[in-house]
Amino acid sequence: QVQLVESGGGLVQAGGSLRLSCAASGRTSSSYIMGWFRQAPGKEREFVGVIRWSDGNRLYADSVTGRFTIYRDNSKNKVDLQMNSLKPEDTAVYYCAARDRFLFQSQWSRAPNYDNWGQGTQVTVSS
Repeated sequence: QVQLVESGGGLVQAGGSLRLSCAASGRTSSSYIMGWFRQAPGKEREFVGVIRWSDGNRLYADSVTGRFTIYRDNSKNKVDLQMNSLKPEDTAVYYCAARDRFLFQSQWSRAPNYDNWGQGTQVTVSS
């Protein structure tokens, strides 16, 4: 079992930046992919981006490509989400998620495929 704890959310003006962190503890050596999802009020949970732990291969949602970047720190068992050029529509609760088994890349964006979730951190972008 992997425990995930997010941090770094907050309030920022449009065009600004935030960096979220996801600290993993427990059986982190078994993590295959770790990713970020978000959920805005009244909307379904949405894929943001994911990174494969072994080789750093990344996948992003079209809506954040070029603005958001995922970084991994193997020594600290930590995954960060650097968010630049933030827009009001990026406002949501951001969740870190992990999966410990192989999964075809075409399925990385689907939330039900992830076994472990953090508690979420609020990101609010004002216009």
